[in-house]
Amino acid sequence: MNHYGVDPLPGLPGRVTICEVGPRDGLQNEAGLVPVEVKVELVERLVDAGHTVVETTSMVHPAWVPQLADAEEVLRRVDRRPGVRYPVLVPNRRGLDRALDLGVTDIAVFGSATESFAKANLNRGVTESLEMFAPVVARAREAGLHVRGYLSMCWGDPWEGAVLISQVVSVATRLLGLGCTELALGDTIGVATPGRVASLIDALLAAEVPLDRIAVHFHDTYGQGLANCLAALQRGVTTVDASAGGLGGCPYAKSATGNLATEDLLWQLDGLGVHTGVDLGKLVETSDWLAKELRRPSPSRTVRALTQG
Repeated sequence: MNHYGVDPLPGLPGRVTICEVGPRDGLQNEAGLVPVEVKVELVERLVDAGHTVVETTSMVHPAWVPQLADAEEVLRRVDRRPGVRYPVLVPNRRGLDRALDLGVTDIAVFGSATESFAKANLNRGVTESLEMFAPVVARAREAGLHVRGYLSMCWGDPWEGAVLISQVVSVATRLLGLGCTELALGDTIGVATPGRVASLIDALLAAEVPLDRIAVHFHDTYGQGLANCLAALQRGVTTVDASAGGLGGCPYAKSATGNLATEDLLWQLDGLGVHTGVDLGKLVETSDWLAKELRRPSPSRTVRALTQG
């Protein structure tokens, strides 16, 4: 859909997988409850647009994230298609039990690189959090599930400030040591800049973390999301998280604004000749539809540019 030319840059991967997090990370921060029908249609529209990884919901207790209290109903109603992964966030063993009962094949656990956010989000420190995740990951792997380990606050924390690279590498390697098949580096409050992104990835590679197990998850608080993605791609990362329409945030970190918009990322990748398999036109239509359902404009610059012209 980008008709203004394609010019690759050296050193970029030829193909990138976008992990679409809108249905979970995007909608969890909505002030009002989104109907099940809208959530199911959103997931199916995203798959129709070409996404092969769509994070669908979370098995967290409704008291903590009421916006996702309908997780089981959503999973029962979504038409899960062959060749598409539908990850589900699980906080503990009970959440894993619910996910397994519903035939989920991909889960994620959500850890923190900092003590402050671990306590705010999980009511326990980093070590205690990892101890809680250990049996969850082990059982999931025994059942043949793909397990993503989110690591939040990788570049900055609202209580602790800048986060040391050595601290992130230490927690990241411990998280992978539990058996996670993927590590998603989260810039939860959107304070990373490209040089710091490159430095952390270099440090993880030096610690013998396999490049193909690293994903990145940027928030666009300071407008750095696309630049940070490009820095990660230049280091060889091939899995990038994004949220349709730029929805999202974090209910436990008030300075966390929306995720990087999938459409903005696609505009960049299409212009660089990087293949994703996702149709920008269909995705824009989906985010425009969703914005109308939510009764507010889409935060995505690309959505606005292509629907208001």
